[in-house]
Amino acid sequence: MVAAGHPATAEAAAVILEAGGNAFDAVIAGQFAACVAEPVLCSLGGGGFLLARKGGGPVEALDFFVQTPLRKRSPEEIEFLPIVADFGDAQQEFHIGLGSVATPGMVAGLFAAHRRYASLPMRVLLEPAVRFAREGVRVNALQAYAFRIVEAIYAHTEESRQVYASPTRPGSLVVEGDLLRQTRLADSLERLAAEGESWFYRGEFANLVVDLCRRDGGLLGLDDLRRYRAEVREPVALEYRGNRIWINPPPSSGGLLLGFALMLLESLEPPRGAFGSAGHLERLAQVMALTDRARLEVQPGGDAPVDAGRLLDPALLARYLNEVAGRSPAMRGTTHLSVMDAEGNVASLTASNGEGCGVLIPDTGIMLNNMLGEQDLNPRGFFRWREDQRLTSMMAPTLLSRRDGSEIALGSGGSNRIRTAILQVLVNLLDFGMPLEPAVEASRIHLEEGRLSVEAGFDPDIDLRVLLAEYPDHRIWAQRSLFFGGVHGVGYGPDGFCGAGDPRRGGVVRTARSA
Repeated sequence: MVAAGHPATAEAAAVILEAGGNAFDAVIAGQFAACVAEPVLCSLGGGGFLLARKGGGPVEALDFFVQTPLRKRSPEEIEFLPIVADFGDAQQEFHIGLGSVATPGMVAGLFAAHRRYASLPMRVLLEPAVRFAREGVRVNALQAYAFRIVEAIYAHTEESRQVYASPTRPGSLVVEGDLLRQTRLADSLERLAAEGESWFYRGEFANLVVDLCRRDGGLLGLDDLRRYRAEVREPVALEYRGNRIWINPPPSSGGLLLGFALMLLESLEPPRGAFGSAGHLERLAQVMALTDRARLEVQPGGDAPVDAGRLLDPALLARYLNEVAGRSPAMRGTTHLSVMDAEGNVASLTASNGEGCGVLIPDTGIMLNNMLGEQDLNPRGFFRWREDQRLTSMMAPTLLSRRDGSEIALGSGGSNRIRTAILQVLVNLLDFGMPLEPAVEASRIHLEEGRLSVEAGFDPDIDLRVLLAEYPDHRIWAQRSLFFGGVHGVGYGPDGFCGAGDPRRGGVVRTARSA
């Protein structure tokens, strides 16, 4: 079973399962395909995380997120340009250019996953992505919307404008229904199949990156690329109402913040009333607010990893629980892919390219990330990052093992909404007993920096006056939105496989019968 954010991504994974591959073969193939079909959300020039369990064995976390460069240059020497992303009813500033690029980990991570878990040759796993890049992928509504939001990035250079130009609407980037062909990216994927990751980190591609950075104001050197390694880490494991949950460990912060929120809820009575009741939503908002405050307490610099020992310390938890008990219950580009197979293999992978740096590496079709231009990842200010460090992230691939023996792999895109989206799906599953698909599709809220967002779809008869009075800075959305994340999950239990692709982010579910 496969759940992903694009039909091509899901198809690539399903094709590999049907060819006899395992869940890890499928997630690798699917992620390469996502770099073709979801180019605003992920790229070979980005990074991510994989939560993996092989055949019922221990759960492992593979960290292949981006790394800060070994050396800085003065801001006057680098290309670091502000652009405005237009969300229609809101705007947000990002920074692009070669000076915004951190060392990419995507290729190293997928090859590390292949060595550790996969069963089929890498050239086989790359075949679907090569085909999609060379023959073209039909642009769907979500991808067209993403291109429209960050048009300033993908129209930044002439080469990028040519690659992503609409074949049907002159002067525009691709629109819904267009066929997006990326022949140079297809060539690059074939080079990876033939030469392996050395082409990317030590060979011709690495030299192209370094020459471009040296000439046009970038930061990466050969040592940055040659020294990059994907890291195997032990995930954080916790109990929630008798169910076992594994989450992404430090230096990523999203999993720990999700864990803190779950521990708060675990220490409280289950939500009063039905899903969407005033008591349910007020309790969720309180926990989100306290999690935000706890994050600031244990991560005051913002760019340093969250201290797991402090955040999950029972004393800190008790202090925040007292605050709950004393009260009346009243967009970064990211995508996710979940795969399970009949042998008990589980793969949950979340990846991001930021929004992209706006520059394609010449003749490769590959756009590197702009993670050093993300304000969320640089809260102390730009150019103040520490050299040679993994950047922290909100990405939080998750694995749930329920008391009845069933399992669910899930994760989400959505920047700071990732942890609240996953939290609410877990609550829907474990506190309200929803099946996976309704749990994913149910309406959500999000609280951040005191601003409460309430998604459309809750029962209009529910009295939210107490909740909205508590958070006067609020917005009630008129429709469902990708703002609230995009949780794609698969599960296996007594009734067999199940899956859910979040409609907020183009979710697709595919089943496959192995050869």
